Amino acid sequence: MNLIHPNYSNRSIANEFIFQAFSTIPEVQHLLFTVFLLLYLTIICGNVSIIWVVCTDQSLHTPMYFFLGNLSFLEICYTTVIVPQMLASVLDVHRTIPIINCALQMFCFTTLGGTDCFMLAVMAYDRYVAICHPLRYILIMTWKMCVRLVVGSLVLSLVLCLELTPIIFTLPFCGHQPRINHFMCDVPPVLRLACADTHIHQTVLYCVCFTVIAIPFLLISISYIYIVAAILRIRSTSGRHQAFSTCSSHLMVVILQYGCCSLVYLRPKSSSSDEEDRQLALIYTFITPLLNPLIYSLRNKDVKQALKKAMRRTAVSQPNEV
Repeated sequence: MNLIHPNYSNRSIANEFIFQAFSTIPEVQHLLFTVFLLLYLTIICGNVSIIWVVCTDQSLHTPMYFFLGNLSFLEICYTTVIVPQMLASVLDVHRTIPIINCALQMFCFTTLGGTDCFMLAVMAYDRYVAICHPLRYILIMTWKMCVRLVVGSLVLSLVLCLELTPIIFTLPFCGHQPRINHFMCDVPPVLRLACADTHIHQTVLYCVCFTVIAIPFLLISISYIYIVAAILRIRSTSGRHQAFSTCSSHLMVVILQYGCCSLVYLRPKSSSSDEEDRQLALIYTFITPLLNPLIYSLRNKDVKQALKKAMRRTAVSQPNEV
């Protein structure tokens, strides 16, 4: 793939970028490195734990937890695409990233992030069917349908990002080692470095983001309107409480994820800044993947019980192995 526009072949075209440093003070750099590394390891451990209990506990072999396991896997992949490069840049403020690597990182994290958004919509649909059509739930949410929804989310995100990433990297980036005012190759800060007109590229970006963020959020909102209406018709207090508890965890994650992504990608260019985008990106890079396993485990009785059983099995098996 040719990443450099032919009209700019006689100018100084960048072939690598450098990230904006969080700090140039060594003590602060080491502190940030330690904090980010601990957050990353916590994210990996938390989401691996969710995948582990979903795979090993028979009581969690249901569509809802199948989607939760896939969501945790996406969070692991998403943070792994971003954080290792980020940690290296924190310690070495002069570390560069080749333009092809930047394009690859952008493609991977936008694809995984888009799939994440579609998966949250799929999980809302699963809760809608479970609460509004409980008698038909088993017939509708078959394993074949669940796999199709997961694969469909990934394929749709792949198609959209295959349109977005190449069109951005056909732009010329002039100068020696242009500085990305971010800790990763996110779309808005990379577009700001282009030494060419980017109106068409901005339009493509808004169209892709509208498809990935606004449309799934609209579908989630419609699903929850029907869900709340169905829950309010439940006569028993315990039944209403149980129905709300199964949805509250998902709703908290939706608000956090879509809120941050909307502020970064759907705001007009004139009302956003690189520094604000970088701060918001820290939330959906670290906080959302960190909170997902905590929210779903602490607010979900089935997951808590499965985790306790898994830990007991591990504790019992260890003395036997010795």
